[in-house]
Amino acid sequence: MINSAAMEFKNKLFYLLLALGCAVVMTGLFAMHYMEEHGHIVTGMNNQIVWGIPHVFAIFMIVAASGVLNVASIGSVFGKKIYKVRAPLAGLLSIALLAGGLTLLMLDLGRPDRIIVAATNYNVTSVFAWNIVLYSGLFGTVALYLWTLMERRMNIYSKPAGLLVFAWRFILTTGTGLIFAFLTARQAYGSAILPAMFIVLSFAWGLAVFHVVQAVIYQWNDMQLDENIMRRKRNLLGVFLLGALYLVFTYHFTNLYFSQQSGFEHFILVSGGIYPTLFWGGYVVLGNLVPLLLIFTPGLGKSRCVILASLLAILGAFAFLYVFIIGGQAYPLSIFPGYEVSSPFDDGKIGQYSPSMPEILLGFGGLGIAFLITTISVRVLNFTPQDQPYIAD
Repeated sequence: MINSAAMEFKNKLFYLLLALGCAVVMTGLFAMHYMEEHGHIVTGMNNQIVWGIPHVFAIFMIVAASGVLNVASIGSVFGKKIYKVRAPLAGLLSIALLAGGLTLLMLDLGRPDRIIVAATNYNVTSVFAWNIVLYSGLFGTVALYLWTLMERRMNIYSKPAGLLVFAWRFILTTGTGLIFAFLTARQAYGSAILPAMFIVLSFAWGLAVFHVVQAVIYQWNDMQLDENIMRRKRNLLGVFLLGALYLVFTYHFTNLYFSQQSGFEHFILVSGGIYPTLFWGGYVVLGNLVPLLLIFTPGLGKSRCVILASLLAILGAFAFLYVFIIGGQAYPLSIFPGYEVSSPFDDGKIGQYSPSMPEILLGFGGLGIAFLITTISVRVLNFTPQDQPYIAD
């Protein structure tokens, strides 16, 4: 009787979550329609800051979609059993996050129908054109990989498919970093470190997302995750956070080495108002140092601490991307190093940006798409990890 009542409650909760997810997606679509009808004047964007908060959401989801596949790669490519049983869920999350992120990109840039032009008039010299192939290719390779995992007769091909996904996601994240590295009209970018930095950031953010989703699924199914398995995954998250933090500081340190970048670094790290606050307080402290303490402090590191550390790492990711994307656009380009530039067109001035409600709602709409895909798929298909008794490998 109790089990029946519990099952009925879970069914009702599922449909409630489904309705909430649909409401979030519809709100995001309404926000997009409102911006299309009234123009970007109703957003916080302007001629200097053309990528706003929806791009922060979109880049996070695309980078995390690549990074979450690291769980699958460790299982299929490197043969670690505790990760292999989690590979189907990792593949599902990758597709869900990528779908939400790309939807945001298309809707935020305006005229989503123009994607047909980009697809039929391919410009081989454009990194944006490269990413059309990379993004669609990731959908295809991950779908193939899930087929080899979930169809028993195809299991023998799971390792080759896993190797293909492993290589493809590295190339995709490199392409995301190159979007910024190849931009010449922004003082913040143009660094060869960016592709490698985004790859390591994807490891940390993808694993953090996976921890949170896995915890919700286990709670939903009244399952308990083995603490030995959590310890392995906890330590891996700590290593990824340290690696990402190291590359972020390397990026800023190398910028400080060049005199023409000192003004930008002072703006981002010291004098830029909201940007240094988000960088030091949001990314460094809350997004890295606190999670590392929760992970590595003796006596902590239990499941709840790891989930909290993962949530903080995700919040830190949004803080970092806000500083990187919007702060990088706000600082004016140094056209003539050593000289002050001024004109009626606001040359030489710091760009101002305040995210509007339609932009924020559109960003959450992308998360809603990923939420719906994940929730429905986990409910309909068998994506819940099934652990055997833990044996160290």
